[in-house]
Formats: sequence, structure tokens, C-alpha cells
Amino acid sequence: MSRINTPKGIAIASMLTAALTAIPTKAEIDFGALDSLSNGSPTSPVPKGLVLGGVVLGGKARYAAQDNSHYVIPGGIYFGDRLMYLGDRARYYVYKEGDLAAYLYGRVRFGNLDPTETPAFVGMQKRKWQLEGGVGANLVTPYALITVRASSDLTGTSKGQEALFWADFPIVKDNWLIMPGAGVMVRSENMANYYFGGVSSSEATATRPAWNTGTTVSPMAALIASYRFNKDWIGMAAVNYEFYASGIKNSPLVQHNGEFYAGLGLGYLW
Repeated sequence: MSRINTPKGIAIASMLTAALTAIPTKAEIDFGALDSLSNGSPTSPVPKGLVLGGVVLGGKARYAAQDNSHYVIPGGIYFGDRLMYLGDRARYYVYKEGDLAAYLYGRVRFGNLDPTETPAFVGMQKRKWQLEGGVGANLVTPYALITVRASSDLTGTSKGQEALFWADFPIVKDNWLIMPGAGVMVRSENMANYYFGGVSSSEATATRPAWNTGTTVSPMAALIASYRFNKDWIGMAAVNYEFYASGIKNSPLVQHNGEFYAGLGLGYLW
């Protein structure tokens, strides 16, 4: 197999970057090591430069009281030599040498619980947005793309942290790419409680007991497919599932085993 070319940036980012700012549950999908693998070939699933597109996206709401979501949303991404922008997040590479790269990471995580919008949350604290920053590294091997990343709240909103350990296994055939991936997301107690189902003693009621998620470790899996129609257009499909840790799935706010998202998208290269 030749050096890995992955559509994850196109397949997910074109589909989900704008969606992440609009979906009440905020799908937790990482984008892997994308721009370090992109190139200017007219058949590459990950091109250089700006990609604009649209997505049809559906998924399971994080909280049991929320309705599942379906959207048709525009989106865009940018792959540069050092900078990668993905809607709600960006990374800047400070080191690139051969198959190894290291980067600075930033993200705006949007709030996902508002008692003024959902009656079941009355009496709870609104979960607000936060700015996150961290570091990460990518390693390209002949058979897999390895990604590790750690980030922390910079605005004092949740005062939490998370870390990702991920591997993608691409299969490339002409201008097609099918890529399964799997990994683990580790979230600190503060992060998980704030955005993934924690209920403080002041928020507890007779029907909503206090709940501490603790530090959580959630396996995740994804399947990405991409097809390069020509030098200007790319089609894509993606599914992603997070298997919630027990501290999340047993929360009185969550009460299901995981979070599923799927989408179809089309992107135009500028």
C-alpha cells in the first residue's frame, strides 16, 4: 500500500464542521492527522487548500430528554502547510519531519444543556461554551495513521481535560478510500460531569438524583468513505459511534449506551 491518503478531513469536516456548532448534543468526532497527509494531486482524497461543502447529518441526542437531530448544513475546512482549520477547531504544526508531526491544538466546545430550552433540565446550571487548548502528535505508518492528543479548558468553564488515542486503517483504490478507525477518549471528572451527564447536589431533585460521572474512558469507532469525482468535487460518507463509559451511560440525564452519528456530504475544492 502506498503512503496513506485519508479522506477523514473531507469526509467528516465537510460534513460536520458547521454541524458541530449547531447540533445540541455536539457530536464528539476527532479528525485525525489530515493536513500532514494531504497533497495537490487531482485524485487525492485530501487536497491542499480550502474545501467548501454541504452535509446531510443525523444522530442520537446525548441527553435522554433531547430529541435526535437531523440537519442539512453547509461547512468548510482549510488544509495549509502548517495550519488546519476545521470549523470549531484548529491546529498549528510546530514540527513536521518524515512521518512524525507535532502540533498545537485549539477548540471552541459549545454548550449542550440549557434549562430554558428543555423543561427536563429546569433547576440545572446551563452548560456554556469553553475554549480549549492542548498539544498532539501524528505518526504515519505503512498500515495505520496514529493520533494522540491532550487538551484542557482555558476559560475556566468546566476546568476539565480530555485525551484521545486513535488509529485509522485506510484502504485506497484509485480515487476511492474506505477507512475504518477506532480509539479511546479519556475525559477528566470535571469535563465529563460538565458536558456528559453530571448532576451536582444543587441540581438534584426527587426525580433527578445527584450523579458524579467520575473520570471516563469511552471506546470509539468510525467508518469513513470518500470518492474523488474529479479535481473539483469530492463525495463522502461517515458513521461514528462512541461507546459511553458507565459513568456517562448510567447518568440520570443520559440513560443510553452510546452516541451515534452518520452523514453524507459533497465538497468543492477552491
